Amino acid sequence: MKIAQVAPLWERVPPPTYGGIELVVSHLTDELVRRGHEVTLFASGDSQTLATLEAIYPRALRLDPNVKEYAVYEMLELSQVYQRAAEFDIIHSHVGISALSLASLVSTPTVHTLHGSFTKDNRKAFSHHKKQPYISISNAQRQIDLNYFGTVYNGINLADYPLKKQPQEPGYLAFLGRFSPDKGPHHAIAIAKQSGWRLKMAGKIDLVDSKFFEQEIAPHIDGQQIEFIGEVNLAQKAELLGNAAITLFPITWQEPFGLVMIESMATGTPVIAMNLGSVPEVIAHGESGFVCQNYEEMVDMIPQALKLNRQTCREYVENKFSVAQMVNGYEAIYEQIIKDRIDLNGRIHAAKIQF
Repeated sequence: MKIAQVAPLWERVPPPTYGGIELVVSHLTDELVRRGHEVTLFASGDSQTLATLEAIYPRALRLDPNVKEYAVYEMLELSQVYQRAAEFDIIHSHVGISALSLASLVSTPTVHTLHGSFTKDNRKAFSHHKKQPYISISNAQRQIDLNYFGTVYNGINLADYPLKKQPQEPGYLAFLGRFSPDKGPHHAIAIAKQSGWRLKMAGKIDLVDSKFFEQEIAPHIDGQQIEFIGEVNLAQKAELLGNAAITLFPITWQEPFGLVMIESMATGTPVIAMNLGSVPEVIAHGESGFVCQNYEEMVDMIPQALKLNRQTCREYVENKFSVAQMVNGYEAIYEQIIKDRIDLNGRIHAAKIQF
């Protein structure tokens, strides 16, 4: 197949530190190339890929202080993609609503992976283009009626996350993610203080979350019980998660997937998380972690999580969230969409696929 992968320009592919979408796109793109497909990746110019790279800007936009209007460059990227639409059998968009209007104007089908959540405003755009093909990354994500071709869970390269058979001593809890209210770092701190455990925290601070960090997080960082590491690269991430006794995932929003959970479990470290969004689909309750109804329960589950088998956590990810399984799912959906091309009325006739 001739496949166009369209990535956001905010981070490079793969991301040097934080960037869940870009990491997934990297694994998907490179594995498709290894399987013999002809893949073109539309992404920032500093991206690293086995595919043919096409870029309209030389570096990830987040790294360039001169870029003020992200939407301009995304528009230029999509213009480039759809001017060349006839070159591809299928276009795979990872950029959300921005591609919807252009996708409806060309005969080459576009499939959209939904990496984010639905908002009051973007629901209108998706609903207006509901007949286009969509892929959800969890069943919980399907909050509105769209033409879903399947759910494909995100996958990771297990070699990047070595199994740690024993956590570091003295033990600590880990938090990894954006320092935003949605991710619940303030709850992670409260859990650590209530339980008496040390907490190591890593992740990026977006400008929009800087006030939250200064007011709710920074006053608690003492370098002893509460330690802030900052942004970490892939190797540092694996070390942080693998050496932890438990990873906390105290989210406050309907998380559509949550790569941190599978990254942690891959290293053998169980996850204690709030029962929101995809969490019960990602964690095997009582085997690879615990799904909790409130933050007090998260504290109570720490002794139980310490008893979980780290090898079992690893095997769970190997069996359900590998790159190979993810790409198998996407390949099957590509083939289905190409087989059942959009007819003159814009209707797609395709079997729904579950992975």
